[in-house]
Amino acid sequence: MAWSSGLRGHGVGASLAVASASALLLPMASPAVAAGGTATGPEGQKLTVSKSSGLAAAGETVTVTGSGYNTEKGIYVAFCVDNGAGKTPTPCVGGVDMSGESGASAWVSSNPPSYGEGLAEPYGGSAHKGTFSVKIKVRAKDANTDCTASGVSCAVITRNDHTRGGDQSQTVRIPVTFGSAASTGAPSASASAKSAGTGTADKAADGSMAGTGSDLALPVGLTAAGLVAAGAGAWFWARRRRT
Repeated sequence: MAWSSGLRGHGVGASLAVASASALLLPMASPAVAAGGTATGPEGQKLTVSKSSGLAAAGETVTVTGSGYNTEKGIYVAFCVDNGAGKTPTPCVGGVDMSGESGASAWVSSNPPSYGEGLAEPYGGSAHKGTFSVKIKVRAKDANTDCTASGVSCAVITRNDHTRGGDQSQTVRIPVTFGSAASTGAPSASASAKSAGTGTADKAADGSMAGTGSDLALPVGLTAAGLVAAGAGAWFWARRRRT
């Protein structure tokens, strides 16, 4: 009876070894890709930004799209300090780009003042179904504003332009965060590859994936192969004892 129990014990051990090895052989989950963000405005406007987290502090160009906007009211699309509900988001990193040259903001209006004709981009749609799609460059700071500073929250925003300065009816915010490069500087590609032992990838300053964790694949594979071999050996030994 004891010999039979021993066989059962060895069988369980072999099964556990094989199961553990099989689990190690499963592909590791890939790091999450930085996602975009969406927000809804006070009159049902929908604002979307192509990337809102882990941005490079030096600056990245993002695509901002909107729908449900009142085409009778021009707006600015920019990256600004979020001062809270009911308050105008200001100051904006890079300032409000009235010239259209810096790329830090965009002006959307279907009925701008005469000096804005050819500069402001008209809405698509009409009435309260206005749409737009623009690109702006988002960076962590300029000479006057640092969005990585403690207590400072910044967001990609829309707000009514200077012709309706106090009107918050089209103020919509999407909070933005920056990668670790904002405070510590990005590791080089070679350093990131050498430090990939955690199985996660480090982000370089441009937001690209500098390392893939491939250094971990060989030892994991060898360990899993060893466990498979050990489990198989125990199983065959148990069969031989049983016969």
